[in-house]
Amino acid sequence: MRSQYAQLEWRDGAVPVSTRFDDPYFSLAGGLDETRHVFHAGNDLPARFQGGFHIAELGFGTGLNFLATLQAWRTSGAQGKLRFTSFEAFPMAMPDLIRALSHYPKLSVDVLIDKAAPKVIPRIEGADFTLTVIEGDARDTLPDWQGKADAWFLDGFSPAKNPELWSPELMAEVARHTAKGGTAATYTAAGFVRRGLEDAGFEVERTPGFGRKRHMTVAKLPE
Repeated sequence: MRSQYAQLEWRDGAVPVSTRFDDPYFSLAGGLDETRHVFHAGNDLPARFQGGFHIAELGFGTGLNFLATLQAWRTSGAQGKLRFTSFEAFPMAMPDLIRALSHYPKLSVDVLIDKAAPKVIPRIEGADFTLTVIEGDARDTLPDWQGKADAWFLDGFSPAKNPELWSPELMAEVARHTAKGGTAATYTAAGFVRRGLEDAGFEVERTPGFGRKRHMTVAKLPE
């Protein structure tokens, strides 16, 4: 089934907010810093980078997590290619994506931008990365995915507003598609999310969150 486009309003002219889920796409305290704190530090990156390292993500959104990770990959001097797979039910229209990312001129935004395209194309190959965006409800698309990730960015909208993307069943699929010793990180410390990850086989820890969030969640799948 074809996904619908993201429906947005703009806060302070800079931060896209989903009207469907009444939730911003990134922290009002600073989206790039949030990505680095939650998803990079939460997955012990860039220290774990090596050729072929595979990151998977629930919720592509603006693509900010990918671009920040590509920047970290290049800065780290890692050899080979970064593999990044993201699952997105409501892709952002290209004009909205361009507007959202215009505030991050130091990122390689051009790798995503195609003004002739309605949205980010499903697969983009670069010299040092492969980006795949799988469109559709992750509850349908993730079970059919053939890959396994070394690290997961769990970045759906708030569990209180988008519980479907945090269900125990989906966390079990995340675990099934994680390499042994792989990790996951998310900005939320909601109890049912942590229990879902634990029941799926992850070792789960609550750590200091970003901005106004007191706690976040990190998880590791035993070797």
